[in-house]
Amino acid sequence: FVTRSQSEMFAFATVSIAAANPIATMSTSMGDIKVELFLDRVPRTASNFIDLAQSGFYEGVHFHRVIPGFMNQFGCPYAKDANSNRAGTGGPPDGEFTNLATGAAEKRFNGGNIKDENISKDTNKPGSLSMANTGQKDSGGSQFFINVNNNSNLDWFSSGPSKHPVFGQVTESYDLCVKISKVPTTNDNPKTPIMMKSITISGV
Repeated sequence: FVTRSQSEMFAFATVSIAAANPIATMSTSMGDIKVELFLDRVPRTASNFIDLAQSGFYEGVHFHRVIPGFMNQFGCPYAKDANSNRAGTGGPPDGEFTNLATGAAEKRFNGGNIKDENISKDTNKPGSLSMANTGQKDSGGSQFFINVNNNSNLDWFSSGPSKHPVFGQVTESYDLCVKISKVPTTNDNPKTPIMMKSITISGV
């Protein structure tokens, strides 16, 4: 027998579970990192990442820029070759993906870029996942970085020139992110390559 109040509580719990943000599990050659993706706050940016992850785009790509006390950058297709001098300059193909929050079709254009989504004031704090770009408008595509410091000067709503919207937060293994940032490097590129074996998405 279920009372009305219990029914209401069950319905509330069901709604809460349904509204939970997706989780990305990043399986790297140094271990796994789990990240909450802010689909509820920046749906275009989160949906772009989810679409690329589910297509296998990130598999076999290496972290190409890691800086202790700053961040770890990843997501350039040229970085499948860990020593490529083009790492950091690439993006995904032009095309379309679905905004998972609205159902609308979104576009990748001009080298796989998406429109900036500067709408949620989430700061570039330690463990946050943020879009990389060239500094120009609408220049983010597949590349992102994980902050390992308080980099609020990179916030899109800061007074500085850099504008990087946050679209996720590390929920497990932040210590691994810090460890990755401290590996030996040559010109910020890890001497021992760190590969993304896979990124799996749950909760969508």
